[in-house]
Amino acid sequence: MNEALFAEIALYVFLTALIGWMGFIVWDLAKKSQAGRLGTIILFTVLGAGVVGFIVKTVLVEVMQI
Repeated sequence: MNEALFAEIALYVFLTALIGWMGFIVWDLAKKSQAGRLGTIILFTVLGAGVVGFIVKTVLVEVMQI
């Protein structure tokens, strides 16, 4: 395994873990602030938009390289 392959695998593994951790943080924030169902949905939608943007960017870069 060369360094580039290791870096690519580590990026996806740790980025997935980071996204999961951020999801837990948003859920905990909604729970502690007593946001309710609608507030929790809004928190996940707004704060999750950055994650969706990163995923869309990654997919578009891969599609454009093909």
